[in-house]
This record gives sequence, structure tokens and C-alpha cells, in this order.
Amino acid sequence: MPFRKRRSTIPNAHRYQKGVSLVELVVTLTIVSILSAISIPYIYRFTQKYKSEGQAIKVMDLMREAGQLALTRRRVMRVELDQTDSRQGAIRIIDENGPGAADDALLKSIPLEPMNEVRMDVAPAGAGVPTPPAYAGAVFVGGVWSARFDSDGTVVNAADLPINATLYFWPPKTEPLNLADRAPREGEVRGVTLFGGTGALRYWRLTNTGWVAWE
Repeated sequence: MPFRKRRSTIPNAHRYQKGVSLVELVVTLTIVSILSAISIPYIYRFTQKYKSEGQAIKVMDLMREAGQLALTRRRVMRVELDQTDSRQGAIRIIDENGPGAADDALLKSIPLEPMNEVRMDVAPAGAGVPTPPAYAGAVFVGGVWSARFDSDGTVVNAADLPINATLYFWPPKTEPLNLADRAPREGEVRGVTLFGGTGALRYWRLTNTGWVAWE
């Protein structure tokens, strides 16, 4: 039986089979380009604004993980903040499973933001130390700073003395880095306090009225 082309039952069906005209395509692309040009700077500033917060939370998470590992494995876990390379620092969890440095085992390593985006090596201008009194003094990380989480829940240094420290996280205004300019952008300074006797951590945000603890 010869093949017969089936005709459409819709009257004037060919009239509805239209494509996109060149003018419509150009108008659409122009609108998308304008919206992108407007939104990208806002997205960039939003991302920059929360880099210090993201790094502070990252450090807190690894410290908590190290403390939990020390309790469950009954061994000392060392957290290292390494900013010897200003372009690409790192935070590490190291299992001190032997008497010497050669016996240490790297469990995790996570990159930190470059120092020209988030600083930890100096204090921002006018920051001070979180209060009330007896909270830990400031610690600045320009090289390698470490804290050893013991199996009894305490956090000690290389001499087995309890560590009490507040770490600062803040984005500088200047690029490249200018040590004379320590004025942070408003609302972007974060702090993390570590209590060596208990291993507890407290997260801070610097506001116009001073440090505020975030639960």
C-alpha cells in the first residue's frame, strides 16, 4: 500500500509554526546582558562580605571535629592553622599517634582564604578583645599556630599548658596588603574564642557597639 502523507486536521496549521525572529533574539540577549551587568557586582560584594564569616565557621567546625576525634579515639589531635603562604593557607587536623613528629598522621586539610581576602595575622583597628573579663586574649596567625586537643577534653600547647585564645577574621580594605591600614569593612569582623580548660568555643561578631556573642 503506498504511503500517503497525513494532512493536518487543524485549519491553516502552517500559520502557527513560527520561530523566533532575529529582532526578538537580540532584544532578549540585550535584556539578559543588562540584568547580568547589574546583578554580578551585588553578588560579588555579597560573597566578599561573608568570606570572613565562612572562614571563622570553617575553623570552628574543624576544631570541634578534632575535639570529638580526640575523645573517641583517645589520642591527641592537633589543629594547625598555617598561613606561611599568604596566597593559600590551610587548616589541618593531625593525629599525634606516636611519640615523634614522624609518627603524625594528617587526617584532613582544608584551604583557607588568601590573606588579601581574610586576615588573621593582625588585629583590625579598634577591635579590642571580647568581654566580659577573663575571656582569652588575641592570637594572630601569620605563620603556623597550633592547638592540641587532648583525650580528656582540654586543649593545650606543645608544653601541655591550656590554651585560651581569640582568633580574628576580617577582610582588609586595601589590595595589595597594607599593614598600616587595618580598618575593616563595617560588619565583617568575626572572632572565635577557644577555652583550653574545656575545649569550648564561642563565636563573635563585631558591631558598632562592640563584640556580640552568637549562639
